[in-house]
Amino acid sequence: MSNRITVGGHIRVRPFNTADTYPEQNLGNDLAQAVIAGHTIYLRGQVAQDLETRENVAIGDAAGQAAKVMDNIETLLAECGARLEHVVSCHVYLTDIRHREPVYRVLGERMPGVHPVFTGLVVQALARPEWLVEVTATAVLP
Repeated sequence: MSNRITVGGHIRVRPFNTADTYPEQNLGNDLAQAVIAGHTIYLRGQVAQDLETRENVAIGDAAGQAAKVMDNIETLLAECGARLEHVVSCHVYLTDIRHREPVYRVLGERMPGVHPVFTGLVVQALARPEWLVEVTATAVLP
């Protein structure tokens, strides 16, 4: 499948089907890792999973997972024509409040001087039990 498609006038970056991502689940949703709508980039929630191989990384390590999340966000933004400095908003989902400090430390180190708005949420679980953190991001094209 192509790395980009246009649907509804918006560009879908890295389209995929959940049947490929979650083969153990009975799902078949057509999604994308990113959508460019006008000058706004919306990123799918990113977790500590390699974008190419779907391999989970940094199992049990919240800071390590946050680093992979930021790698994924940076990669997707670049594919959309933006950089981390163009991020305006993030939603941070944690499975344990004790992960907040190590995760936010990594996010802050990766986006110094950017000043996006963050919303932090503690949730009971993410889509896979090994995932400790998930981050969505919205950015504006330069």
